[in-house]
Parts: sequence; structure tokens; C-alpha cells
Amino acid sequence: MLNNKITELLKVEYPIIQAPMAGGVTTSKLVAEVSNSGGLGMIGAGYMTPIKIREQIREIKQLTSNPFGINLFVPNAFKVTENEIKSANQFLNPIRQQLNLHQNDNFEIPNFNNVLETFMEQIKVVMEEKVPICSFTFGIPSKEVMAELKQSNIILLGAATTVREAVENEKAGMDIVVVQGSEAGGHRGSFIDGSQESLVGLISLIPQVVDTVCIPVIAAGGIMDGRGLMASICLGAKGVQMGTAFLTCVESGAHKVHKEAILNANEDQTVLTRSFSGKWARGIENKFISEMQEHETLLPDFPVQNTLTQDIRKTSAAQNNQEFMSLWSGQSPRLAKNQTVESLIKNIIAEAKKINSYI
Repeated sequence: MLNNKITELLKVEYPIIQAPMAGGVTTSKLVAEVSNSGGLGMIGAGYMTPIKIREQIREIKQLTSNPFGINLFVPNAFKVTENEIKSANQFLNPIRQQLNLHQNDNFEIPNFNNVLETFMEQIKVVMEEKVPICSFTFGIPSKEVMAELKQSNIILLGAATTVREAVENEKAGMDIVVVQGSEAGGHRGSFIDGSQESLVGLISLIPQVVDTVCIPVIAAGGIMDGRGLMASICLGAKGVQMGTAFLTCVESGAHKVHKEAILNANEDQTVLTRSFSGKWARGIENKFISEMQEHETLLPDFPVQNTLTQDIRKTSAAQNNQEFMSLWSGQSPRLAKNQTVESLIKNIIAEAKKINSYI
């Protein structure tokens, strides 16, 4: 049951993908350990410069001879006015005050063309460094980019939060689709359907996508152990992508305050917010989220809001203050453990095999 089209395509022992969490969580050690333990380690490169991406790819190649992958954010056209930035800063400045930060009124408006240019440079590095697997969040790259990656024999993974989005991924030529249930931590991967329409639970989403597309389906959202893996496979998925479970591992680069917050949280403490980045994301509720809640629909889109809150998140982390950090987490924090990657994967497989023997 654990050897299937996914293990064959990705050339891995187990159908387990470590979610590509951007922002420093996916250290070279974490990625390499996942790949060395039989899963697929993934670099969360959404916020990384092309130079940093190249450095990390080379570093990981020194730590593992097994396949690993990389994830990039597909840029979406955004427009922002000075007034929108001014108004967002009016909401954020009282929070800056609480952290003894200066008001951020000299913000340079980001340019979509620059974001697109960086994305194209990231793609170039992935091809030059011959990374075998590349996944995308927030949309589907252009036909030209898809064709170039295909020519380089790179296995392509797309993300979907609804059947409609999964169908678009298949049409575009993705080899695999990762379906993200509403339970998932971090940013929502939706790119067609609205924020409410895309909140389909994973148990509903998997079989409906499996019945509609022909490419293999990977399940993501709230999966933490062998039970989640086997349940996903029973519903028709060929494997799982797990974020929160790896985030609390020893090798993860997540801030210790972030790890502790998850290890001490309950399932009813995660909420969806767009206050940190301008995109809906699931994390543990804190003072920042509750203070910004009434304004969040007025905030600029990603990546503008993400850049505006950068000083707040960085300072809060430096002060070990969880109240203003983005504490991304899925809905199963009670199942999170402080353990090594090797232990996590061994435990998942042992539990899955035990369940399989009952079936």
C-alpha cells in the first residue's frame, strides 16, 4: 500500500512529503533528514533570493544523495496605492508602538514586474541546479515556464483547495496535485475559488478530487501520524504532505517560541487570518490576530501586507514574544511532538503498517 505511483515518480521509499514551509523553517538539515529517512524533503523557497536558493540546494546535495524538491510562490498581479499603504500603517503603528518600533511611513511600493523577474530567476536556478522536483503554491506558472521545466525532466506538483483548482492543475500539465484541506496550517493555496469556497475539509476533498482527475493526488491538512497517512490512502490519495508535524521536529528552523506554541496548543486555538500577509493563512490565535481582525478585509494583498508586517514579526521573534509572531499551525497541534525527523517517519510507518495488517 505504501509503494505506489508516487513513490515511483518521486523515487522515494515512503509516500511522505515534508511540506515546503517558507520563512526559514526548511533548513538544509530538515530537508536532508526527511530525504535520508525515506520521505521527500522540500525547500520552502517562496521568500528566498535566487542566490540563497542556489546555496541551499548545493548544501543539501552535500547532506543527502536522495531526491529532494523545492517550492516556489507563483506571482499574482497585485495593485496597491499609497493610500492603502497609509491606511494599513495606521492599523499597524499602534502595534509597532507596543514593540518600541518606529512608525513605518517610508514604505516603497513593490512592483509586480520585479516580483515576476525574481520568480523567473528562481526557476532558472532550479533548472540549472537540476532539482528533480518542483512544487508551486498560489497558482500555476505560465505555459512557457511549465514547458521549460518539463524539458528539464522536473516532476511538477501543483496545489489545490477545490476540485476545480485540481482540474486546472491537471490541464496545465502538473504531474501530481497536492490537495489542501481547510485543516492545513500556513497559507491557503487557493487561486481560483474564494476564501470561503476553498475551505473544504480534507476527508471531503480527497475522494472528490480523486474521482475527477487522473494524476496522483497528495493529501495535506491536519495529518500528523500513520493514522492520517492510512486514512488518506483509503480515500484514494497516493501519499501525504505534512507541515506542522515536521515544524516541531528538532531539525526544523522554526523559532523555539513557535514550536512551543504548537506543542502547547489545542485544536480550537487555530484561526484563519490575512492580517500578517494579505493572504488567508491558518495559525495560532494571538494578540496581533485579535487586534487586527476588524481591519483585515481592508488590508493590502500579498506580498504588500507581508512586507509591511515584516518589522513587527522580526522584532517580536527577537523578543521571544509570541503575541505578534505568525504562529502557523494546522488543526492537529495536540498530535505534535518534539522529536527527530527520523523518529517521526519511523513512527508514522510503524503505525501505518500496523493499521494495514488489520485491514
